[in-house]
Amino acid sequence: MIKNIKLQWKDALAEFFEQTNLKENSLVVIGCSTSEVRGSKIGSDSNQELGNLLFSVLAEAAQKNKVNLAVQCCEHLNRALIIERDVAEKLMYPEVNAKPVLHAGGAFAVAAFMNMTDPVLVENIQADAGLDIGDTFIGMHLKPVAVPLRLQVKQIGEAHLTSAGTRPKLIGGARAEYRTDI
Repeated sequence: MIKNIKLQWKDALAEFFEQTNLKENSLVVIGCSTSEVRGSKIGSDSNQELGNLLFSVLAEAAQKNKVNLAVQCCEHLNRALIIERDVAEKLMYPEVNAKPVLHAGGAFAVAAFMNMTDPVLVENIQADAGLDIGDTFIGMHLKPVAVPLRLQVKQIGEAHLTSAGTRPKLIGGARAEYRTDI
């Protein structure tokens, strides 16, 4: 099962990065319920080994695609996000004082916190794109105009997988001319 989950996740990430065509240093939000991946109700069956595996595959893909990660914690930490301190400072996201643990943050968030270089928690972001494993509701952390992506991979393990990119708002009405290069 673990080998299959890893392959599904690698395939999903490859397709996600191909479809989003993100610029270097873009911010990508990821929410993940290891309970849902295992076929259980969200928040009921967290698994650190699985969280570590999924995060390691993600970190490798993020490095390859030169993007920054924001890992969403569970609702017990109000869906706060783990990001690198330098990213938080550059984007002026204020740090909050908490750290994820297995049953308050989740296994995936713990893996991110343990493996990032200088992680901090922030309350809100506006990410350029995102992936949601297990219906963790990352939409609140995307830029205002989210564009659903239709990946071939629909599940990671037993968890539902959704993803989105974003685009700039179209403003100006009938007289406006819109750029086609973004």
